[in-house]
Amino acid sequence: MNLLQRIDHWGQENPNQIAHICGDQKLTYSELSQRSNALAASLAKKLPADHSPVAMLGHKESEMLIAFLGIVKSGHPYIPLDDSLPSQRVDTIIETANASLLLTPERVRELISEFMPEAFRFESRYPELDDAWYVIFTSGSTGNPKGVVITRGCLESFVDWILAEQNFIEGKEIFLNQAPFSFDLSVMDLYSSLATGGTLFSLTKDVIAEPKQIYKALENSNISVWVSTPSFAQLCLLDSSFEKNMLPHARKFWFCGEILTPEVASGLLKRFPQSEVWNTYGPTEATVATTSVRIDQDILNRYSPLPVGRPKPESQIQIVNNGEPLEGQERGEIVIAGKNVSIGYINRPDLTSHAFFKMDNMRAYHTGDLGHFQDDLLFFDGRIDFQIKLHGHRIEIGDIENNLHALSAVQDAAVIPFIKNGKAEYLAAFIILKSRPANTDFEITRMLKRELGERLPDYMIPRKFIYLQQFPMTTNGKTDRRKLGEQL
Repeated sequence: MNLLQRIDHWGQENPNQIAHICGDQKLTYSELSQRSNALAASLAKKLPADHSPVAMLGHKESEMLIAFLGIVKSGHPYIPLDDSLPSQRVDTIIETANASLLLTPERVRELISEFMPEAFRFESRYPELDDAWYVIFTSGSTGNPKGVVITRGCLESFVDWILAEQNFIEGKEIFLNQAPFSFDLSVMDLYSSLATGGTLFSLTKDVIAEPKQIYKALENSNISVWVSTPSFAQLCLLDSSFEKNMLPHARKFWFCGEILTPEVASGLLKRFPQSEVWNTYGPTEATVATTSVRIDQDILNRYSPLPVGRPKPESQIQIVNNGEPLEGQERGEIVIAGKNVSIGYINRPDLTSHAFFKMDNMRAYHTGDLGHFQDDLLFFDGRIDFQIKLHGHRIEIGDIENNLHALSAVQDAAVIPFIKNGKAEYLAAFIILKSRPANTDFEITRMLKRELGERLPDYMIPRKFIYLQQFPMTTNGKTDRRKLGEQL
């Protein structure tokens, strides 16, 4: 069975099983199958058969899942967009992708209601292995986001690996969904859950913003598989009540998106001695993750920082310097090759040709990440360029700087991450103003943050703003970022 058939199978095999929970909203597998078919029937009539992407704008509503499957069944890839994104960002993504339609939860419900009679006789247009399944947009260095195209073959390669490795219990697991669907970490919990007939338990951004709400939701979740960024687990560990009595069924803690520190892994193993802790690594361009390792006490005793694991089957990882493979424990750029590697960026052949290539007759990707192997384990050593991971989000520093330069009051800007224990804690913006107003620094910062918030999502807004008359320069006339960083 292909992935769509595997998911729809649960609508027949276990129709009353809950597929998704978000607050008071619950969705069964029977409802997911029928409603996604109804939506697909509608889209198949309304849209040309040109495989153009369809954008879905929402948050954690069950209509998001219905839309993702319905769009794919109709012969189109989907673009997941979170409603926290500024409207200007959404417009840029839709224009860049040349999306044929923008859906919302309300519109999805309308189309389902209209076409439900056709759901029972609709035949899905299953995508071919090389057809796009979804397009996720990430931060771009030019100030414009870029859309990573993930095919059915990429996604199935990832799902098949994860299911074989993790031995989930079919129809029994409850997966935590912390990340918004516009962030590819969510693919890990979403499709692991749907493929195994599990239940996806979503935490909304409003719940996540209030720690008391988080713990209350977790106490009622019965989750067995925890999927999140390490930062979210670190937040939860701040409260002593976050332990096995709160999550008595938790069997696995599964991480991706940023650095897992020994402190977080050790804290989880102490609080949840019955659970496994897994670390993974991979960029969006390699379909969520391409390495994994179980972090146990032996790993904690032997390594700091922690390894990110061994490559998945049917993939290769090379450490290179200027394209030449390195040997032993030499540090260089991480290159990933395999079936899970994306076919490129949507409508950006220039960016695609720069980052993607062929290696041993497989698609390969220049990650821009530094790494090395030790004891057959991959270790992540940071970024080559100005791209960082902050609280699980991949961010191009140049993206923020370009949007700061576009603000009317800003003459020049430089953004620096504050690094602690090898991990980005927050962003600081150094600003040269065109003219100094009478306002206080606090008032100016509030104004700039408000204007920047109209252009960028919240997680890309710098925490600190520092105002200078001029930037320090290197000997070759560039902004001396090292000296700026010394001011943090």
